[in-house]
Amino acid sequence: MNMEAFILGAGGTMPLPNRHLTSVLLRREGEVFLFDAGEGTQVSLRALNLKWKKISAILISHTHADHVTGLPGMLMLSSQVDRDEPLYVIGPPRIAEYVESNRKALEMYINFEIRVREIENPGAPQRVFSGDGYSIHSFPLRHSRVCVGYTLVEEDRPGLFFPERAQDAGVPRGPLWSRLQAGDAVTLADGRSVSPDHVMGPPRKGRKFSYMTDTLPLDSVLPHIADSDVLISEGMFTEEHRETARAKKHMTAADAARLAARAGGVKRMGLIHYSPRFTNRQLKDLLIEAQEVFPESFLTRDRMHIAIPYQEE
Repeated sequence: MNMEAFILGAGGTMPLPNRHLTSVLLRREGEVFLFDAGEGTQVSLRALNLKWKKISAILISHTHADHVTGLPGMLMLSSQVDRDEPLYVIGPPRIAEYVESNRKALEMYINFEIRVREIENPGAPQRVFSGDGYSIHSFPLRHSRVCVGYTLVEEDRPGLFFPERAQDAGVPRGPLWSRLQAGDAVTLADGRSVSPDHVMGPPRKGRKFSYMTDTLPLDSVLPHIADSDVLISEGMFTEEHRETARAKKHMTAADAARLAARAGGVKRMGLIHYSPRFTNRQLKDLLIEAQEVFPESFLTRDRMHIAIPYQEE
């Protein structure tokens, strides 16, 4: 089952000619999720030829303009295709007000159901969405406005099936093998029972994707981002601008790296939400500072593709 992320915009505060505002699309098999919708989101979607019709949920971190100005266009864009399933918009308080006021002011023609879910207690971690084999959780951040991060966590998968074990146990090839792989015990013709643990390896961990932006560095996020296969985290400033970062309630790239290193089990961390003061060439300074702390750090760029394979692949 494929899982992959696409960086639709890597910038913060204001869009630049070569850098749209923050937005990340995550595709898991047939479902698509959008994390934030900064200005320019539609442009990258078009350039990457991604199918916005399949977006199940748009998850907003907070209602600052650089994270939501692309949302009205996304809602109107979706109305240009036939859609039977509802579109969920999830975020902290005031996201419902933002959606509804834009619908009225722009007199949007929407030919599908929009279900807005406000996170009623954003200061507490909670599950906000779920589907077949996965769930999405929010966790609190600390910014100048109520803000949350998100994780998508897959359920564990069954262990590997070992045909030789089934044969040694006398289970004939065919439907009984399928039942064992599905987790059911089977009864043989001679009355013996064979359970899945006789022929299967231990459960295999699913994948985890985490998204965290616009926050001071917090110890409280560590259990939420731990064991992420990919963590997308803001790294807005270099250490030279640490005081500015603190004043604006943001993180430096090194702050993000320290959290990734301390959380444990984070495989890769992509920096995002860069200050517009940094040119694309200067972003290497952010990367250098992050990699000194967490070597598996990388820079995200607009329209970057990030594969998220199972660890055993």
